[in-house]
Amino acid sequence: MCGIAGIVSFSRNIELGSTIRRMTDAMAHRGPDADGFFINESIALGHRRLSIIDLSTAANQPIADHTGRYQIIFNGEIYNYREVKKLLPDYPFSTNSDTEVLLAAYSKWGIDCLPYLKGMFAFVIWDSVEQVMFIARDRMGVKPVYYYANDNLFLFASELRGVLGSGIVPAKANKAAIREFLSYQSVGFPESAIQGILQLEAGSSITIRDNKISIKKYWDICGAPTIDFDFGDKMRVKQQVRQLLRNAVERRLVSDVPLGAFLSGGIDSSAVVGLMAEVGSGRPNTFTAGFEEKEFDESGYANIISRKFNTNHNQVLLKPAVFLDELTNALNAMDTPSGDGVNTYVVSKAIKQSGLTVALSGVGGDELFAGYPFFKQYLQLQKYASVWGPSKLLRWSAGLALGNSNKSQRMKQLLNAPDASIRYFYPEFRRIISPKLLASLTNWDDNRPTLLEEQLIKLPASLEKYPLLSQVSIAEYTGYTQHTLLKDTDQFSMAVSLEAREPFFDHDLIEFVLAIPDQYKFPNYPKQLLVESLDGLLPDEVVHRKKQGFLFPWSVWMKKELRSFCETHLQRIAQRDFINGKNLLAYWQRFLNNDASVRWMEIWLFVILEYWMEKNGIE
Repeated sequence: MCGIAGIVSFSRNIELGSTIRRMTDAMAHRGPDADGFFINESIALGHRRLSIIDLSTAANQPIADHTGRYQIIFNGEIYNYREVKKLLPDYPFSTNSDTEVLLAAYSKWGIDCLPYLKGMFAFVIWDSVEQVMFIARDRMGVKPVYYYANDNLFLFASELRGVLGSGIVPAKANKAAIREFLSYQSVGFPESAIQGILQLEAGSSITIRDNKISIKKYWDICGAPTIDFDFGDKMRVKQQVRQLLRNAVERRLVSDVPLGAFLSGGIDSSAVVGLMAEVGSGRPNTFTAGFEEKEFDESGYANIISRKFNTNHNQVLLKPAVFLDELTNALNAMDTPSGDGVNTYVVSKAIKQSGLTVALSGVGGDELFAGYPFFKQYLQLQKYASVWGPSKLLRWSAGLALGNSNKSQRMKQLLNAPDASIRYFYPEFRRIISPKLLASLTNWDDNRPTLLEEQLIKLPASLEKYPLLSQVSIAEYTGYTQHTLLKDTDQFSMAVSLEAREPFFDHDLIEFVLAIPDQYKFPNYPKQLLVESLDGLLPDEVVHRKKQGFLFPWSVWMKKELRSFCETHLQRIAQRDFINGKNLLAYWQRFLNNDASVRWMEIWLFVILEYWMEKNGIE
């Protein structure tokens, strides 16, 4: 796990050496163990290394192939690198690293090496013979790539900070992306929160040849289902789910440094820890956050799992008195604005301070195994739509919740949907601030579709070939999962130089589960198919507990310990030209007065946004 950066100079009027060093210095936290550079007259590659596999200096990057033709920089892990290496018997390897296996695979197969790879990755290869730069991002978008291009150059990096560190790109807010953030708590593909800086889409590659940039998608989660499996036998389906998840966990244990796991006490993280105990050697190291506010504390469930699987368990007690100091550290670590992720930072920091460098996470289980209420809600809406027709359904849905509550506004938004498909329903399921409220709190009067709405509409027709619950999962991967969940996991764990690995984002597992019929996946209780597939691995008190989620008691803290912090930043953002300051501050007062219609997240997004803009000098 590392940080990568690069420059392709079309006009050769840029000082490459100092520029690439500024870019990698801005991401030093991603790779504190070593840095390295490759620079010639037209390109520069920079790397910050966090040593995980092959700790020797021989594995420092950039790495050249044995002919000297190719140079590679790589962020991530290729979990099946040993299997791929066996397919390359003629290559004279000089290290035991997965990076050199990746380089050898590219030297043999070119871009056709991508289907062989199982892992999370963003890698860049410079071909000195063809004078071609090739950049690829993993299928699920676990590892980020940001880039900027104009007539003179092309820049890329693992973080916005890396691109901004070049000193070439002005730090100006992308207002369309800010609107997206206030709507969904994150910014989706292809935009970023900075004008001119774009995100490479998951499962895509960039080729730069003769000063021309081409982008190609090599894998699509919405590709037509092609799983060769008989889904008529539910028992075999469950056995296959278990085997694929077991494989995913086992692959992610490959490491030359000690590793641990995030453990919230929920089904997903407990499943990962249980399988770690089953396939690994030695006692798993587990970490959880505990709170003094008992209604938010999940540490009791984590303790149950720890005892069952005999883990070396560690608990971080988060007291409000010291939380503000940790919050500031987390927000300073934030590369791109996010309404969530502080919990990931706090537990990641505790894991790193314990001496570990790698941790497995249970993120992704809800999205894959229908763990959220709207999975069942969508099935119900589709049932009624098939009987009544979309138009009558939408009017009935809106009539369920009258008034101006957030729920009512979401339901009313559905009235404008062209049909009842997940393409149009999902944005309302995930929206934080309704368009009406956003128009009141800002000076925007913009009725254009959001970036998320545009991406869902562009999904191929093959989406409709999937079972309905899988259609919701695909929408989740297109939206919240990729742009909030995975992005937060990456930026907040890497802020403390910790590598997070997510077994539920194994593409073999995902492709299979998406093909499973709804009748097997329908959750009579939370994530029933996952639990049954694990065949008694998890105790009943964890399986049938009330779903809580790994949450901090923000609504309590914002009115007490964090009140001054929030108020200061709200007053500052109220002065910005795109904010209706009077309405925003009045909305804050309603929150303080315990108005139940005002949700803490609606306020918190403005606090976070202002902090991020100030910290990064964003205009």
